[in-house]
Amino acid sequence: MSSDVRTSGMPDSPLPSSAAGSDTSGRTPQENAERATRLAKAGDWSRRAPLLPALIFVVILTQLPFVATIVVSFMNWNAYYPDERGFAGFDNFARVFTDSNTRNAVMVTIVLTVSVVGISLVLGMLIALLLDRRFMGRGIVRTLMITPFLVVPVAAALLWKHALYNPEYGLLNGLLTTVLGDDAPQPDWISNNPLIAIIAALVWQWTPFMMLILLAGLQSRPLDVVEAARIDGASSWQIFRTMTLPHMRQYIELSGLLGAIYVVQNFDHVFTITSGGLGTANLPYFIYQTFYTAQDYGRASAAGVVVVVGTIIIATLALRTAFSLFQEDNKS
Repeated sequence: MSSDVRTSGMPDSPLPSSAAGSDTSGRTPQENAERATRLAKAGDWSRRAPLLPALIFVVILTQLPFVATIVVSFMNWNAYYPDERGFAGFDNFARVFTDSNTRNAVMVTIVLTVSVVGISLVLGMLIALLLDRRFMGRGIVRTLMITPFLVVPVAAALLWKHALYNPEYGLLNGLLTTVLGDDAPQPDWISNNPLIAIIAALVWQWTPFMMLILLAGLQSRPLDVVEAARIDGASSWQIFRTMTLPHMRQYIELSGLLGAIYVVQNFDHVFTITSGGLGTANLPYFIYQTFYTAQDYGRASAAGVVVVVGTIIIATLALRTAFSLFQEDNKS
């Protein structure tokens, strides 16, 4: 009894200060935080490690040739004059920016890109507005509208050059004969309008790409707001101008910038339809001519670097637009 009383009356012994600030494993909170950080880093590396071989392969396949191109762009390297090979500094870049053929190629590239992207955006928007409506067979029509974008570019260029533009057996001249009779003119479409011929072929192939992005934007509209506007008496044009078009702004920018990235690098249609003749040589074809025909590796590499830098600028704008678009979708 006395022992129980003594025990109950004894004050509680305080815990050691080291035990009060640690868990059952004997680690302090700071040590636990450091251990959690190490475990998180180890988990990140364990997830990233399987991707390292693919990353190394991509770097070797893409970045090393680009570094070699930059090195060659600063050299005077022409296969026809092997004894004159050496360091040229910025002379190749100066020749790229001062050469008249290069300036013509830049102008053709700008006209080609702006025309194709602009016309494809307008047609893509019109088709997207039509496909956004409900009608029988809409899924089949959508699939058929996408098919031009799925055709291999060289095959599409050959199709336009021979099946449509040929002055002897092409479809366009055949339609003229059918409508106007045997006395109908039989123009040579490529020789008379070479740049327009390339633009038409590119528009046919890139309009479905624009249509896909714009259709996705149309289907993300708040339909309840559109219906409320219709009930209030707003016309279709008013709804499109004040509601649909502001909502589609970023989708239009995204499709336009992505289309410009691809069109500015187009080589297949120029090479196949006109072989760069008749004033249709754009920058990619000019680089091909400089490298393959003139064997001037230094100047061709300098022109290639200029094109890559310009494409990176366009790609940066496209990515910024895409990121802002995704952020708005997340907020909504």
